[in-house]
Amino acid sequence: MPSAKKTTWLVKRYNPMRILLSSYHFFPSVGGTETVAAVLAKGFVRSGHVVKLVTNTPSNQINDTFPYEVIRRPSVFKHLKLTAWADLVFHNHISLRNAWPMLFIHRPWVVTHHQWIAKDRLNGRLKRFVLRWATQISVSSVIAADFQQQSVVINSPYDEDVFRETSGLRREKDLVFLGRFVPEKGLPVLLHALVLLRKDGLQPNLTVVGKGPEEQAWRILTDELGLSAQVKFVGVKMGYELTELLNSHKVLVVPSVWNEPFGVVALEGMACGCIVVGSEGGGLKEAIGPGGLTFPNGDAEALAVCIRKTLFDQQIISRCLLDSKAHFKKYTGKAIANRYLDLFRDVVKTIPREE
Repeated sequence: MPSAKKTTWLVKRYNPMRILLSSYHFFPSVGGTETVAAVLAKGFVRSGHVVKLVTNTPSNQINDTFPYEVIRRPSVFKHLKLTAWADLVFHNHISLRNAWPMLFIHRPWVVTHHQWIAKDRLNGRLKRFVLRWATQISVSSVIAADFQQQSVVINSPYDEDVFRETSGLRREKDLVFLGRFVPEKGLPVLLHALVLLRKDGLQPNLTVVGKGPEEQAWRILTDELGLSAQVKFVGVKMGYELTELLNSHKVLVVPSVWNEPFGVVALEGMACGCIVVGSEGGGLKEAIGPGGLTFPNGDAEALAVCIRKTLFDQQIISRCLLDSKAHFKKYTGKAIANRYLDLFRDVVKTIPREE
């Protein structure tokens, strides 16, 4: 039997909180911020806390069931009522549209920075101003360094319930790209790297997963570079279908040309047994850690070298696969949610609830 002192500590530590989680973008919208919101909310609920999630994303009424209440585009009165209900308000990236109720109802406020916030635009300056009243979290050390106020670094989680190695699948395919089809994601850099490899007699196959406004341009570029036989566009894949696809590939390539704030996709790839090759700017290098290789943003020649090593250098392959296992396990939904909850408890204790 635990002592009376220990029993008191357990009750205090694990006393359920009412958490109002604000995520401006959420499912069915697809993206890293949406995924992190779902993973954290699930982790909070599993730890015994009550979560209500507010979002401005409308429902498509398909698979819109979650282990917590999702309130989409609440009215003014409803938003005020939800804020009054909460013990703590958590913004999964700041949204001024969803922060206004706290002008009238004071609650402990925690904000996670998933993206860069512009310093030269009015909206960005206003966000940075109001953040002085929030406890701030950054998803990587480079994001934290971009803010004057103190920010705790808690890296983003991946969903270990979905992304894992699958037995019985043969890893017969070479490269996979996974991301939104926008210029920042840098697929053309990868395509040009394949051209360089072909000059050396190497023709690894590439599976391209995703969708977006650049799809037609990227398909045309693939044809123009003579890569149609090597490159296959397969559209959007999610959940267990995506897990199986990743399990059939050897290397996940993340060739972003901008500085990624972090890189949950790298963790998902490693959890599925892929070696990750990614651009080194921003927080992506932090996400990849020892589980892969990095190259300067936009450098197709350096990317080609990394691809060659991760496909054919057995020493590098063995090292990356071994080191990645200890690395990505630190970022499970359960582990990261517990770090958040520890911080939430400290904030609630320091800033008492005002009625």
